[in-house]
Amino acid sequence: MRSAKIAIDCGSVRVPTAATIDQIARLKLAARRCGCELELRNTSPILLELIGFAGLSGVLGLEAGRQTEQGKQPCGVEEERELGDSSTG
Repeated sequence: MRSAKIAIDCGSVRVPTAATIDQIARLKLAARRCGCELELRNTSPILLELIGFAGLSGVLGLEAGRQTEQGKQPCGVEEERELGDSSTG
């Protein structure tokens, strides 16, 4: 049996806040309890960053390796160094 999918259009979310993330997480939980899947559509980069910052990317079913804007490097640790190593190369 396939579960129903519920799609939420996040395109109108201009300035996402912690309350926005809270509401999305609550909707995800309610959908799961009813045997449904929640899908976010038209999510802005700011909303995706905030969800990632809150540590909810996996819980909300968002891909961790999403496409970055053309020409921009993804945020994160690029290389491992010893503490006190001031070399840049």
